[in-house]
Amino acid sequence: MLLQDQICLITGAASERGIGRACAHLFVENGATVVLLDVDGEAVARTAQTLGPTHLGFELDVRKQTACREVIAEVLTLVPRIDCLVNNAGIAPIADIETTTTDMWRKTLAIHLDGTYFGCQAAIKLMKESGGGSIVNMSSTAALVGIPDYLAYSAAKGGIRAMTKAIAVHCRRAKLRIRCNSVHPGSINTPMVQNAVKQLMDIDLDDNAEKKRKAMGIGEPRDVAYMVAYLLSDESKHVNGTEMVIDNADTVV
Repeated sequence: MLLQDQICLITGAASERGIGRACAHLFVENGATVVLLDVDGEAVARTAQTLGPTHLGFELDVRKQTACREVIAEVLTLVPRIDCLVNNAGIAPIADIETTTTDMWRKTLAIHLDGTYFGCQAAIKLMKESGGGSIVNMSSTAALVGIPDYLAYSAAKGGIRAMTKAIAVHCRRAKLRIRCNSVHPGSINTPMVQNAVKQLMDIDLDDNAEKKRKAMGIGEPRDVAYMVAYLLSDESKHVNGTEMVIDNADTVV
């Protein structure tokens, strides 16, 4: 199995139909132990329970560095190490340059950029001590093309893309056995995309959902999870600092 005996930390893992939860389920199917983190403490605890007694769930606001350190310290009293990190926590307010508020801007960048920075910094310290690991940062096609209705989200995901490359080169230069890659989903059938399609296009994906998703070229969270699992596994041992786009050629045409 791809992730046999690996211990994987995933942020933003509580959303019922989100990418983080899809990753958790796929990782467990492939032999991993998962530690799930989410700002919704009750939901993340329920998610961990559905996966089995060896899997853990903790409440965490990734914007808070002290809280990140405290939660990771608690995690390490229950598991011996962290092999893999998936920085997935995020929000996507719908607003362009004229309608984005300062509060909206700061909150979005804090969750995405501060959260990814705090997570990577903590994970690299632990992975150095245990002999290596793999990090996947969740970016977006919004980092690659102009999406005017997602100004703050686009800026944050662009920052994650650049941060990932800087971390990858640092780890290589320092001869650390740690890889760092970014994943760039396009339209995926998550609550975030469902909300966007409803607000911007007045289409309810839950109404005759499968037919509409296929017609619109919308993928499933598990499509992304398979790529993340590959990047965390030893099958991708020579893949470092790259960006994997999962968008059914949306950014090509």
